[in-house]
Amino acid sequence: MTVSAPPGRLMRWTLLVAGSVACGALSAVDLAECERLPMPAVSVRLMENQVGFNTEFGYRSLTSIGGDKVRPGSQVLGLTRANAVARFNLNMPAYRDAGQRYECASPQITLTLGFNQMTVYVGKEFPKGSCAYKEILAHEMRHVKTYQAHLASVQKEVQGGISNRFATGSVWRGAVGANYARVLQELDERWLPYVNREIGKVEEPQALIDTPEEYERLRNACNGEVRKVLQ
Repeated sequence: MTVSAPPGRLMRWTLLVAGSVACGALSAVDLAECERLPMPAVSVRLMENQVGFNTEFGYRSLTSIGGDKVRPGSQVLGLTRANAVARFNLNMPAYRDAGQRYECASPQITLTLGFNQMTVYVGKEFPKGSCAYKEILAHEMRHVKTYQAHLASVQKEVQGGISNRFATGSVWRGAVGANYARVLQELDERWLPYVNREIGKVEEPQALIDTPEEYERLRNACNGEVRKVLQ
C-alpha cells in the first residue's frame, strides 16, 4: 500500500529562490549590451532519492497510519510513504542603464523535483528473510518504482510547459527589478500549483497496484503464512 503526500496534506511544497543581478555601468541599454546576456533558460532536475526501510510497526499500526487510504475492511501489511518536494531557483542576470531605471534581464530558472523522504514499512510480524516479508516488500517496491517513474514523466511534462513560457529566445526588458518580481510571482502563483497537480496524479497508478485481488493474493501468500498472522 502507498500513502503519498497529496496537496494540502503531507506533501510539502517549497519555493526557494536565490537571485542575483549583475549590473553594468552603462550609458544605455542597447541591443549590443543585451546580447551579452545568456538567453532565458529553464532546467528541470530530479533529486537523487534515498529509500529507507522500517520494520518497527505492527500491521495494526500501519493500518491506522494508512488512514483514509485504506480500503474498508483491509489490513495493511506494508506501507510506502513519500514526501515530495518541488524547489524553484531563480537567477536574473541583467544590464541596467546609467540612470538605473531600465534593464535587460534574462530569467535563469531551475526546478528541482524529488522526494526528500521515502520510507517502506513492512509489518514487524513478518521477519526479514521470511517468505511473507519478501512478498510484502516486493509489493511495496512496486509503489516505489511507480513514484520514480511518475516523477520522470512529470519532469518531461513540466519542462515543456515552463520552457514555453520563460525560455523566449530573447531577453526581457522593463523597469529595474520589475522582471524579477514578475517571474517570482508567476512561479509562486501559477507554476508551483501546476507542478503540484502533476505530481499529485501519481495517485492514479498507485491505486492500480492496491487492488482487492492483490490484497487477497498477499493475504493468502506463502502457504497461508500471512493469513495465520492476521487471524
